[in-house]
Amino acid sequence: MERVLEPEVMDTAEEADGYDAMDHSGPNAAFVERLAELGASGRFLDIGTGPGHIPLLVCERIPGSRVVGIDLAEHMLSHARRHLAASPYADRVEFRRADAKGLSFEDASFDAVFSNTILHHIPDPRPFLSEARRVLRPGGALLIRDLFRPETPERAVELVRLYASDETPYNRELFRASLCAAFTPDELRALADESGLNAAELAIDTDRHMSLQIRAGARG
Repeated sequence: MERVLEPEVMDTAEEADGYDAMDHSGPNAAFVERLAELGASGRFLDIGTGPGHIPLLVCERIPGSRVVGIDLAEHMLSHARRHLAASPYADRVEFRRADAKGLSFEDASFDAVFSNTILHHIPDPRPFLSEARRVLRPGGALLIRDLFRPETPERAVELVRLYASDETPYNRELFRASLCAAFTPDELRALADESGLNAAELAIDTDRHMSLQIRAGARG
């Protein structure tokens, strides 16, 4: 199946409200658990934080963690700031509007860098991957997870039925479109190597998720 691009920025109120309303609790919990398994700690950067659920889970799961979450969509950040205000972690999390393809942070300024399901929104993710590598300190942990594209449109529809049958028609279509916009594992491996992330392991996590990951303390 050929890749079908989605809009790069989900910045309408309808898109942000729809995404925030979806139940991501299972995948988000698994994502944070993988970060902990990779030994991530200290100062984190969340690239493409969306409605900001994962930074709060990181603070809950990893003692002493501090998170800067960035997103280009102001409507998403409005949800993130609302969730933060209702949490006990307001002093450990900061949200900023920023473009993943050109970060203002200094080199090696984060102990851990993570991103969850924004790769498929970016037509050419190499600048984003290069920036993630640049701001990660040597020996830091990296976790970049996304969907991977099914082989056929029929398989995409099947995955929607399996994992989003209880969602609204609008949210089911969001999920289907995201699957169709995702990269394949082979495509992501090539993009990572071209972006200086040769040391990152490519892991197939589920029947729809894949990750680039680097364990804390690893060389390369």
